[in-house]
Amino acid sequence: MRAVVRLSLMAMMVVGFLAPTGSALAQEEGDWKSLDQEAKRQKIQETCQATAEKVAADNPKAKELFDKSYGWAAFDNTKVAFGISGGGGNGMAVNKMTGEKTYMKMGTGGIGLGIGVQSYQVFFLFENETTFNNFVNKGWQADASAQAAAGKAAAGAQTGFVNGVAIYQITDKGLIASADVSGTKYSKNDKLNK
Repeated sequence: MRAVVRLSLMAMMVVGFLAPTGSALAQEEGDWKSLDQEAKRQKIQETCQATAEKVAADNPKAKELFDKSYGWAAFDNTKVAFGISGGGGNGMAVNKMTGEKTYMKMGTGGIGLGIGVQSYQVFFLFENETTFNNFVNKGWQADASAQAAAGKAAAGAQTGFVNGVAIYQITDKGLIASADVSGTKYSKNDKLNK
């Protein structure tokens, strides 16, 4: 029992250390905290644009949905699991009609059997203005039903929007059409949108 408590405390400490760093965004260029707001926005833009390009290049159906979508969002995440999992990251949402960018953050937590650290990107496509604006302005809390909906529509490649959203995940193994987003909250990053 003591070992489980120690592992849980270690996981929370690691998550607390990783969450504010901006995951892979910061690790490539040094300390995230030392970057000014404009430098952080620039790194997020570069990483998110690369994610959008990778999804479109790796999946023709995703490219087709992207072309029809009202907007998109991408996030760079780090997830740590030692019985208790948690993670954090940064990203942005882009209104394709206006080009306006909204900087966002995400956090995730839960209890599971996994052990280790995973870095990955999550890419969202929004079918219409209402769905996009709700995501950006109200935030979004993904629960198990979000995962189930993505899974039903996926079958190897997302074929359409589910409740106005298509979700993709990129890991070191490549593009996954059925992203595991359950237990994750997405919201505006007030500091970067000033």
